[in-house]
Amino acid sequence: MLSKDKVKELEIFATKIRIETVKAIGNLGFGHLGGAMSIVETLAVLYGEVMNIDPKNPSWEDRDWLVCSKGHAGPAVYAALALKGYFPVEELMTLNKPGTKLPSHCDRNKTVGIDMTTGSLGQGASLAAGIALGNRMDGRKNTTYLILGDGEIQEGQVWEMVLFAAHQKLDNLIAFVDYNKQQLDGYTKDICDLGDVAWKFESFGWYAQSIDGNNIPEIYEAVQKAKSTKGKPSVIVLNTVKGKGCSFIEGKVDNHHITISKEQMEQALAELYAKLEEVVAK
Repeated sequence: MLSKDKVKELEIFATKIRIETVKAIGNLGFGHLGGAMSIVETLAVLYGEVMNIDPKNPSWEDRDWLVCSKGHAGPAVYAALALKGYFPVEELMTLNKPGTKLPSHCDRNKTVGIDMTTGSLGQGASLAAGIALGNRMDGRKNTTYLILGDGEIQEGQVWEMVLFAAHQKLDNLIAFVDYNKQQLDGYTKDICDLGDVAWKFESFGWYAQSIDGNNIPEIYEAVQKAKSTKGKPSVIVLNTVKGKGCSFIEGKVDNHHITISKEQMEQALAELYAKLEEVVAK
């Protein structure tokens, strides 16, 4: 169980990730803000407490790996990496600009700290399973973490991976489904209803949990349960709010890829800095 002080520390980290993500996308003027904001608590828990990593040695072979298969959440991953010291925070302002090392979707050949190139939905799932299997074959004890979008799991390739990972008993693979219940052009229930996501994974042989995906203690406890489960891969279904923490887009239907005005960015940042002060003062 996380201590009260650790929860506070991770809430501060999460708020800073949101601030830097809004700055980067707002500076560009457009981007995938909704889906980046919904996984912030998960990134804070992983990079702030759970993952065995070394920002000074990002290619360390025994590190834990993160594969962000929902590539449009890249800006939030970049913010987490910068805040952990993988590269200067100032570089976030180059997001998706000519010559940048921070493209819209994650690219391991461009960005320090990115473990796998992703963006074509579904493909990151297969890559994560391959990484987990390869590390196990090499005798490593590390864990591979995979972040999937809920719209993304409509891809057949994801379920091929789910079958494969269960068959291979990849207990060093922990997947998260960002179940914010929205995708590019609407609600998942209207486009291709996912039903009970946790049950679907469980029926394929996975250990499955469904939690409040914007709750730091719940995320941490779910990861600990997943890590202690042997003989099968794990999935944590994150019930989240798309655009969480950004009032002008939070929960709205058209918040997948948006244009952001200077005024909207300033409003969002004012709210987030107020939130940061509130958390610090706890």
